[in-house]
Amino acid sequence: MKEIRWIALFCMLLGTQFSDAQKTISEGTIVYNIVIQTGSKEPQMADALDGAVTKVFIKGGLTRTDMISALGSETTFLDSKTGTATILKEYSGQKLLYTLTRDNWNSKNKKYEGIEFKYSNETAVIAGYKCKKATAILKDGSTFWVFYCPDLNVLNKDYDQTFKTLAGLPLQYEYVSGKNSFKFTVSQIDYNPVPLSKFEIPKSGYRIMEYSELKK
Repeated sequence: MKEIRWIALFCMLLGTQFSDAQKTISEGTIVYNIVIQTGSKEPQMADALDGAVTKVFIKGGLTRTDMISALGSETTFLDSKTGTATILKEYSGQKLLYTLTRDNWNSKNKKYEGIEFKYSNETAVIAGYKCKKATAILKDGSTFWVFYCPDLNVLNKDYDQTFKTLAGLPLQYEYVSGKNSFKFTVSQIDYNPVPLSKFEIPKSGYRIMEYSELKK
């Protein structure tokens, strides 16, 4: 009987250590720094985005993503329960608000439907977290790489459609658009509660736009 008790205690401690290693984020803030390479010696519009910051606020099924750069800011609110979203854009003195239905949101993210990740044994340490490398393969055949932490996961898988099926939290990734490359690297993960006020959508001060205008 004593041996059984010791075995049970050992299993309990082992389980506790495992649960500590596997952290699931239901609420918190993730901050990414953005580095952009234009592939040109001449100044480019994209250069103004170099040094931009993306902040992702998560609270249960609510997500807010802010991208702040020298050009302005863009904020996306997503309610995973309803599938609806609101996008705010503030550039060159203009303040625009787009409301997206579930169908609109799915259409906007259609590019990432069926995305697959090919996992490798390559590793790296990013922001103090041990990460593994994977290659994302989209339906159109395009690819990009990502370093993810398998010990970190977000409970709300809809928080980012790009990484919905990734086996961990993306801490660094890079994709290419034309001649420009965009590298996102986590600089901070804050596990503290996020105030509900962060997800309040402004009721005035913005010009209301149609979703069709967003696609242009």
